[in-house]
Amino acid sequence: MRLTPLQQEFVLHFGEMGSRWGINRTVGQIYALLFLSSQPLNAETITEALGVSRSNTSMGLKELQSWNLVRLKHVPGDRRDYFTTPDDLWEIVRTLVAERKKREIDPTLSKLRELEMQGPAGDDYAEARIAELRELIEMMTGFYAEMERLETERLVKLMTLGGKIAGLIDKTGGLIPSLTKRK
Repeated sequence: MRLTPLQQEFVLHFGEMGSRWGINRTVGQIYALLFLSSQPLNAETITEALGVSRSNTSMGLKELQSWNLVRLKHVPGDRRDYFTTPDDLWEIVRTLVAERKKREIDPTLSKLRELEMQGPAGDDYAEARIAELRELIEMMTGFYAEMERLETERLVKLMTLGGKIAGLIDKTGGLIPSLTKRK
């Protein structure tokens, strides 16, 4: 499989960005290649297209599967495993956010709660900062839970209203009248 210049540039960029996102370059490139492919790809095709070792491809695919970012597909008459990404961009974004929360935010929140439960340690400033951080993270995870429940169409509408909502809060002096649910 030969990559077009457009595909090649996108794949290389995702590889570079991968290291900034906490994944290795090859994993980023594999994902980018699968994302751009209109058909599911097998490991041999991925290895050939990216010029990486078969073991790097296998490890990268396993990592992407652990993040729920790629799907295993079977092609009738072919024993090899094929891989693809979801077609829905919002599904991809929701998966990424959920996985990052599970891997990064949840353990931090657990640790902050654990530290607070240990009781006074004689460091009032540190204790206050830990409590403040825990409260902020709890508020953010509560907001995330509310947004996660929204259907994609409503979430998109909410996101496009972002600045208008801030303006409404400013105009009402921070007091937004409660809205009754429509039946």
